[in-house]
Amino acid sequence: MIIAVDGPAASGKGTLAAGLARHYGLAHLDTGLLYRAVGLAVRDEVDAPDFEAAAIRAAHALDPDQLSDVAALTAAETGVLASRVAVIGPVREALRAYQRDFAARPGGAVLDGRDIGTVICPEADVKLFIEADSKARMERRARQLEARGVEVDRYALYHQIEERDARDRANPNGAFYRAPDAHLLDTTNLDIEAALRAAVAIVDGAIARKAGGNPA
Repeated sequence: MIIAVDGPAASGKGTLAAGLARHYGLAHLDTGLLYRAVGLAVRDEVDAPDFEAAAIRAAHALDPDQLSDVAALTAAETGVLASRVAVIGPVREALRAYQRDFAARPGGAVLDGRDIGTVICPEADVKLFIEADSKARMERRARQLEARGVEVDRYALYHQIEERDARDRANPNGAFYRAPDAHLLDTTNLDIEAALRAAVAIVDGAIARKAGGNPA
């Protein structure tokens, strides 16, 4: 079974995807970490004239060990770097094979990101699109950072999220939109337990309908 989970930054998609993976005993890949790792790899070359070429090289050379530094990868500044490299078509192409290979593993997987249900796994068994308003997403990310001892400027963080949303939606290479057959889940007013229950109900319902011969 392949479950595709899409949505904007801090919507809760990563936490929900991890919860779904535990619930169904599936492997989980946060595909956003791939772009964050590439962004970190070229952070000292952002203003260099060959920035795009450096990002492409970093994408091709990406090693799974680069995904282990969670604190650095989940920093707000790294999210901005990720959005910078994610608009580079060859970077996305270099990382798509990794994601598709992960999804094709025996037993299936849960993948979350920006274009999982539309580009990476268009034939996924179940697709979810997770959303929440910008203020709720800002507050969630702020609490995550503060829990790690990071001082947060909420005003700046809010605008980082808004700016990243705009870049993601304008990205001609990202296909960041809800797939026609994706199930929408708004987590603005849901805590993680309630959101996970809702996501499990969506997946169970979709699988049951498919097993019964009806479209999800």
